[in-house]
Amino acid sequence: MTGFATYHAHVYFDPHEADETGMLCTAMKDALGVAMGRVHAKPVGPHPRGSCQMTIPASRIGEALEWMMTHRGHFTVFCHGNTGNDLADHTAHVMWLGTSEALDLSQFGPN
Repeated sequence: MTGFATYHAHVYFDPHEADETGMLCTAMKDALGVAMGRVHAKPVGPHPRGSCQMTIPASRIGEALEWMMTHRGHFTVFCHGNTGNDLADHTAHVMWLGTSEALDLSQFGPN
C-alpha cells in the first residue's frame, strides 16, 4: 500500500452533547474545508456512541490532526485511513485523540 487517499475522523459524543458536537464539526469544516457528515445521536456502524464523521484528504491530515488536537476539547476522536478494507481500516489503520473505545466489529464479518 502506498498511502491513503482519505481519512475519516469520527467525533464521539453522548446524547446531550449533539449540539456542541455539531458546532465543533462545523467549525472544523469551515476552518479546513473538509467534508462533514451527519451528526448521529445514536451509535451507527461500528461506533459505540453518537458520532459525526469528517472526511479528510490525505494531503490535509497533518493540518487536520493539529486542528483536532487543539480544538477537540473533551471529545474523543477516532481517526482511520480509508483503503476499502473496512476491517483493517477500523483496526490496523487507526489513531485516537482521547481515550480509545471498543468498536463493534461484528458487521465486518469473521475476523
